[in-house]
Amino acid sequence: MNKLRFPKPFEHHHPPIKNVNEAFEKQLTFGQRASDRIANIVGSWPFIIVQSILLAMWVVLNVAAVIRHWDPYPFILMNLVLSMQAAYTAPIIMMSQNRQAERDRLEAHNDYVINQKAEEEIRALMNHLETQAEALMQIYQILDNQKTSVNGSAPEQPRPSF
Repeated sequence: MNKLRFPKPFEHHHPPIKNVNEAFEKQLTFGQRASDRIANIVGSWPFIIVQSILLAMWVVLNVAAVIRHWDPYPFILMNLVLSMQAAYTAPIIMMSQNRQAERDRLEAHNDYVINQKAEEEIRALMNHLETQAEALMQIYQILDNQKTSVNGSAPEQPRPSF
């Protein structure tokens, strides 16, 4: 009689999975956090709505000129203010986007490491399942041989396929 052999239990030889976001957030400087907050504010609908209201009020107050014109048409002062706003917010948004791209690269690498671990464990599971299928086939053959020896020459029954 053949002895059934099963593979040794799978041993995990890798460090636990880490949360990349927590590690990334802990190392941010004050300026980096500020640029992220500014990018979040400037890229939001409330900011666009408030800014549109302020600009509309600016235009109406200067066109109506109830008190006095501080920025008559073509609104050169308003253009200067908006240009300065754009000159400062654009680089801040770029800093935030560069950091987001760095975070995305870290997350992609972390996903790759997790996929490698999963692949290793799936291979171990498949090996274990294949070994179980072979063991079941051996058990089936032993039982079939015993049945044949007890019943004499019994008709051949189809074998299950694994």
